[in-house]
Amino acid sequence: MKALLEAGLHFGHQTRRWNPKMRRYIFAKREGIHIIDLQKTLVNLRQAYEFVVQVAASGRKVLFVGTKKQALAAIAEEATRCGQPYVIYRWLGGTLTNFITIRSRLDYMEELLARKESGDLERLPKKEAKALEEKLEKLLRVLGGLRGLSELPGALFVVDPHREHIAVDEANKLDIPVVAIVDTNCDPDLIQYPIPGNDDAIRGIRLIAGKIADAVIEGQNRREALGLEAAVPAPAIPAIMIRGRKTVEEEEEEVWEEETEEEGEE
Repeated sequence: MKALLEAGLHFGHQTRRWNPKMRRYIFAKREGIHIIDLQKTLVNLRQAYEFVVQVAASGRKVLFVGTKKQALAAIAEEATRCGQPYVIYRWLGGTLTNFITIRSRLDYMEELLARKESGDLERLPKKEAKALEEKLEKLLRVLGGLRGLSELPGALFVVDPHREHIAVDEANKLDIPVVAIVDTNCDPDLIQYPIPGNDDAIRGIRLIAGKIADAVIEGQNRREALGLEAAVPAPAIPAIMIRGRKTVEEEEEEVWEEETEEEGEE
């Protein structure tokens, strides 16, 4: 409880921005801010922890999602620590509901990465090599955290489901359970395992993400103790790419355009 308090997880949004469905998780109002009941946060965190342990013990992946600046580092680092895929750039529409296409883009990314690491790109004409390297960098930025995701995940862990509503909607359509940090402006009814808390507090996000990663590791250890094959950890990306001059919308459009062009060439 002390750790949750020190991490600032009790501070909600301004009272005028609240979602009435969060009423059951609100302790009080202070100076126009809702205060979250950390007793309920702790109870729900324990439930979410046990659920994630079960998912990992079954050999399924947990997809970490957090694209707001306060969440980027924690999501990437904690997902990597427990060998799980993650999204920190922007949720690409269809990541779950059009997974076959996303998987083909991931395969193409791996092909380009292998060619780069083998030195094959260096043997190409400079213009062609540069175009392929730029394409690889873009794919790594948008999809790099999904390396190793060969099938739909067993669960999602989301920071700020209000912001990541497309990811939550896709998961709900496919009956993929969602664990999420829900602030006072969120709809907890869309989340199977809501963890009420401040989704803007960097320390709070890291604390919760760390607990979810710990749960994954515990589940993996249980699976190994039973002599079952552990899920293959997601390979690390060469580097966390920083957004370039193009907007995210432009790059998302290009990813889909390239898929269409390659299908036409085939």
